[in-house]
Amino acid sequence: MTDCCETPSLSRRALLVGGGAMFAWAYRPKLASAAGARDPRFIVIVLRGALDGLATVAPVADPSYERLHGQIALSLTGEHPAVALDGFFALHPALPVFARLYKQGNAAVVHAAATSYRERSHFDGQDVLESGYAGPGTVQSGWLNRAIGALARGEKVAARGLAIGPTTALIMRGPVPVLGWAPPIAASASDDLADRVLALYAHRDPSLKAVLEQGLDTDRIASREGAMRRPGRAGGAIAAMRLTAEGAAKLMAADDGPRIAALSFDGWDTHANEGGAVGRLAQLLGGLDSAFEAFEQGLAAHWKDTTIVAVTEFGRTARINGTTGTDHGTGTVALLAGGAVKGGRVIADWPGLKDEQLLERRDLKPTTDLRAVLKGLLAEQFDLSPAVLSGTVFPQSEVARPLLGLTA
Repeated sequence: MTDCCETPSLSRRALLVGGGAMFAWAYRPKLASAAGARDPRFIVIVLRGALDGLATVAPVADPSYERLHGQIALSLTGEHPAVALDGFFALHPALPVFARLYKQGNAAVVHAAATSYRERSHFDGQDVLESGYAGPGTVQSGWLNRAIGALARGEKVAARGLAIGPTTALIMRGPVPVLGWAPPIAASASDDLADRVLALYAHRDPSLKAVLEQGLDTDRIASREGAMRRPGRAGGAIAAMRLTAEGAAKLMAADDGPRIAALSFDGWDTHANEGGAVGRLAQLLGGLDSAFEAFEQGLAAHWKDTTIVAVTEFGRTARINGTTGTDHGTGTVALLAGGAVKGGRVIADWPGLKDEQLLERRDLKPTTDLRAVLKGLLAEQFDLSPAVLSGTVFPQSEVARPLLGLTA
């Protein structure tokens, strides 16, 4: 196995959905800032901890699936049946919103996908996922920040991105300034206190004053758009997924709000008691599903030009372990949702789950480079060229050609 997995080949098993021009470069109209022009939104959700792709979108027709995933394997029958997507794959029942979007043609799955990383460290895996480089520890900037910097001057979307969370994740770090926003967990400072602090900084640290002003401006947008709802006690971290998405959507729906955002959800490291159709993973997937719905509702009229991609640092083992969980693996899924997505399909060059077909006889073998997926989305949403995508956004990644045809 090489360090970089190839993009799907039409010569392999025909689970790959789409026309033969999937990898041909398509010329798309330039974005414009004029009123009434296309105004796209792009959202990246990082699922930290490594999502079990075989439990999220199960290859129920693969004869080895049930044997490997054992008591947590999904089924099309029973008390909590999975949702059939086609004749081969089925969706976890905790994702009814995603299932509806899939049926409407606004959601898709890329299966057997992975970054170029082939070890099993969360820290290094997330570094590779967010930096966009082939190996960990290379840079302190993220591919999404570099993508914003590569957009044409004058684009509304080029003005700023949105980093959601208490700190700016690596994916959004870099030379391009971005807005930072976190869902409120306590009462905000009064306007009077804010004005006094600004006055103090104006004399002692003008640069810090500018940063504080930017943060206050973001909070004002959030308050104006109704994004400042605070989480209650019920639901914990799962409810927080929806509240985070609600706030981000309101910010991104504003005329003066950001067009590109990154957020992350923790807790996907299911070594023990993962659960099948119900249980721990089902609860997490339910929170993610609720976040998809919050973006759909909050973005409103902008939903039609929106693409969301949920990604994770690597997958989990094909075979369950002794604690009814799964260990760190390789191949997994990327979930795409949004009004701009050309959905209703599972895109997979399926490698099979026989022992000899698994990577190192333990993991789903990746056949699609995740960078190819992300390149395709950026190319189609923002007209970034292959040269920019391989030279600036994902350096030295020519092997991962943009996977086109992902958006309508």
